[in-house]
Amino acid sequence: MDNKSSQIYQDDENLLTLTLWTGPRSPPLSPTSSPKLTSTTLPLETQIISLPPPPDSIFQQVVPNLEASSLPIIPFLPPPPPIPQDLIFQPVVPNQQVPSFSIYPNHESHTPTGLDLNDNAVPQEIVSHPRPPRPRRNTAQTLKQDESKTIPRPFPWATTQHATVHSLDYLLSHNITTISGEVQCKRCDKVYTIKYDLLQKFREVSDFIKEHKFALHDRAPPVWMNPNLPGCESCGSCVRPVVVEDKSSINWLFLLLGQMLGCCKLSELQYFCEHTKNHKTGAKDRVLYLTYLGLCKQLDPTGPFDI
Repeated sequence: MDNKSSQIYQDDENLLTLTLWTGPRSPPLSPTSSPKLTSTTLPLETQIISLPPPPDSIFQQVVPNLEASSLPIIPFLPPPPPIPQDLIFQPVVPNQQVPSFSIYPNHESHTPTGLDLNDNAVPQEIVSHPRPPRPRRNTAQTLKQDESKTIPRPFPWATTQHATVHSLDYLLSHNITTISGEVQCKRCDKVYTIKYDLLQKFREVSDFIKEHKFALHDRAPPVWMNPNLPGCESCGSCVRPVVVEDKSSINWLFLLLGQMLGCCKLSELQYFCEHTKNHKTGAKDRVLYLTYLGLCKQLDPTGPFDI
């Protein structure tokens, strides 16, 4: 009995040693099965991790138990037959002639008689008739219905034209060297006559214009807008020139020599510019400047009084 126990013990130790070297025992394999590799039978470098096979499609993975009979069946529809051309509605547009327009408003195009616009053989040349230009209105030459081109000469130094005086050569040749005009006192209302030397007073005005013309910038200076009026011979107050209501009888030369054109109203200055072919619109300093230079140009046409 002891020998048998010792023999069994010896067999168990041999089996334990063999198991530690070769691994645990495995049941006998069937003829149809293949051996499985474990981590104890192969080294780490040659181990193969087996994964389950992937599904056939993503749809089978999401819905694995979906049968094909549960999917809806969409029937195939054939394309519709074409519509006959005689049933298609086509709107009828009348053949209208498109009017011709000209790029330039001052010209109008004319189509010759008997010319068919739909014909392909339309000539390239178009007969054009230019419209005559519209005459521009010149306000300086426009007279009122009750005005005439000539007026009675109001003074010996004036002409029969509106707002026009004779030249220096004409006045000196006719021995006209003194220019006179009426003034009225503001305080005592006395009316009397003042006389100016023609050459002396005109030299004062012309020298002032020659010296300051480029600095005036086509505007009357303050000394012309607010002139220094002479004193009254009775009370010593200031006097003003007498300007009549009839603009054709204004003493333009007397006002020029006394540098009192600034006492005139704007409408009276515009009357002068209107009949001397000058621009009459604008502020009073502008119209007054044109009046001064216009009168100086009438006296001395060769002087530096161009506007």
